[in-house]
Amino acid sequence: MAYKSDVEAVDALAKAYKVLSAEIGKVIVGQEEVVKTVIISLFSNGHSLLVGVPGLAKTLLVSTISKVLDLEFKRIQFTPDLMPSDILGAEILDESRQFKFNKGPIFSNIVLADEINRTPPKTQAALLEAMQERSVTVGGVEHKLPAPFFVLATQNPIEQEGTYPLPEAQLDRFMFNITLDYPSYEEEIQVVKNTTSDHRAELTNVLTAKEIMEFQDLIRKIPIADNVLEYAVGLASKTRPGKSMATKEVNDYISWGAGPRASQYLVLGAKCHAAINGKYSPDIEDVQAVAKYVLRHRIVRNYKAEAAGITEENVIEGLF
Repeated sequence: MAYKSDVEAVDALAKAYKVLSAEIGKVIVGQEEVVKTVIISLFSNGHSLLVGVPGLAKTLLVSTISKVLDLEFKRIQFTPDLMPSDILGAEILDESRQFKFNKGPIFSNIVLADEINRTPPKTQAALLEAMQERSVTVGGVEHKLPAPFFVLATQNPIEQEGTYPLPEAQLDRFMFNITLDYPSYEEEIQVVKNTTSDHRAELTNVLTAKEIMEFQDLIRKIPIADNVLEYAVGLASKTRPGKSMATKEVNDYISWGAGPRASQYLVLGAKCHAAINGKYSPDIEDVQAVAKYVLRHRIVRNYKAEAAGITEENVIEGLF
């Protein structure tokens, strides 16, 4: 859709966000902050990792988002015996004895990587090129993925037996690490009412692929003041132990800090957070609103932090 100005386009984005979250709210009770953060990652052209104990509707949230967006959706159940070719696809011989590329489930707009830490590193690594380059290489031939392309992965934090922790390079590909908590008492009553009756929510498509890509382009056009950009880069720089901007707490408790990709995602996330709230330029509060989701999986605690019970969130709050 053509807008007369970027201001009008930002207003349309804020309106689309309200409609989108209301539509998702027909199925997902509560979890407003989680829904908002996932939508920000979609409009910012980023991937998200959803972390939560079983039964918190992680998978349902992703499938609901795919239904309200007019996008192709594929779910991959990550298991210990999953092979890279099960995700990317493989070359096969057709009837005429010619090699033909058979596309895997990664060739979709929204890919749900369910229980991503249950598959070995070799298979996890199959997603690296797809998430960064938006393409896959099989048999020396590069294949472009459809646009827009999002990976929404889920992970269970409590059951570590038989799992393979995601390597830092893989974690860094995710824009946000989103933790889901238990619903409130009132929300749980509503969830149980909805899921133990014949209640069926009728969902409608809210946005097309073309509109999403237009909003992604718009986010990058949104201006940002130098002091806000410097604040975002400064936040990421403060997480790096041994560097000039590192805080005492970081030097004491962090063994590895966030890289430059964190700065980029802090700025993009802040721009989108401002836009969905009807603002035409982000401020420092917008950077702070997305900071924990961007930084928590990019900083690595040392043994002193674990012994003292210092979490990543404690360190991030100290940066503010």
